[in-house]
Amino acid sequence: MELERSLFLGAATLFGACVGSFLNVVIYRLPLGKSVNDPPRSYCPACEKPIRPWHNVPVLGWLWLRGRCADCQAPISPRYPLVELLTALLFLAVAWRAWPVDPWLAVPGVILTAILVASTFIDLDHMVIPDELTWGGAAVGLILSAIFPALHGEAIWWRGLAWAAGGAIAGGLLLSLVVEGGKLAFGRLRETVDPPEAFGWKRGEKGAEDSTVWMGDEAPGLWVEVFPRPKDCLRFDCERLVLAGQTWENVTLVGWVDRIEVEGTTHRLDEIEEFSGVARGTDLPREAMGLGDVKLLAAIGAFCGWAGVLFTVGAASLVGSLVGLALLPRRRRGESPEIPFGPFLALGALWWWLAGPETVGWYLRWTRGEP
Repeated sequence: MELERSLFLGAATLFGACVGSFLNVVIYRLPLGKSVNDPPRSYCPACEKPIRPWHNVPVLGWLWLRGRCADCQAPISPRYPLVELLTALLFLAVAWRAWPVDPWLAVPGVILTAILVASTFIDLDHMVIPDELTWGGAAVGLILSAIFPALHGEAIWWRGLAWAAGGAIAGGLLLSLVVEGGKLAFGRLRETVDPPEAFGWKRGEKGAEDSTVWMGDEAPGLWVEVFPRPKDCLRFDCERLVLAGQTWENVTLVGWVDRIEVEGTTHRLDEIEEFSGVARGTDLPREAMGLGDVKLLAAIGAFCGWAGVLFTVGAASLVGSLVGLALLPRRRRGESPEIPFGPFLALGALWWWLAGPETVGWYLRWTRGEP
């Protein structure tokens, strides 16, 4: 039995390293709209040459190449072996947790882990979590809950499915309330620009879809990313505005994702090339939390049930608050980057999967003063 357990844990670890290698592809390609299987082989982002199979061995390949492409010698980020090693260790932990209960429960555990790892790094890079991971993860969680009803402490498939559906709904509704409440309380960011700064907008090759906007010394960003929701709008209090060969003084520009309005006249962004001006104040839309987080928690609920949802939100809020407090001095100096909430949700879900009930039990005993 001990030999079987060791083989099981070893296989899970090796499998996790291989899955981590694939997750690196997902993390890089998915948010860019690229296929994760076309081209089928990994390639160097610098020279775009395929990586040789013997150089693509998880962790060891990166060490062998000393962190550089074999063809162009461009540096390869150490995050690649980090993701592979992290996934391997998490798969090991999931397998270790599942073995005493039912080794087959490691199957939904490692699938959820893969979703959470990919979501975490994509969210850190792009402040977004793709629907393929969230809605797709929720669908997979429902299916696996029917196949493995013991995932929710049940023996009949439809009971497992019912618990998964309840968890997904609870996760989506709970965080939706937080998002909507935050939108009401913190949905606008109003700033006075003193001295006034130049700003501009330029249409992209696809029209308004890939148009860019910039202000002051900031690098241009995508116009569509300014609007968390299609109905959101922004305002520029303009000292001067130049649009379609006409110049305005002391006007307000109101913008939506597909159009702008100046003094009651609407201009569709697909019909203009650019506009620019000098702003002395801005009023921008913002979200307290992204909708991707809502969908991710729904996926977590499908795997973990409503109790896992509550634990995940509590643990994520606790860890997120501690990190926020630690970064507060840097934020005051304007040095600290914005951190998405998705990674904290992922951490909370993994915590629940690996030691959630024990943590809750310890906390309840501690509140009652029991040893």
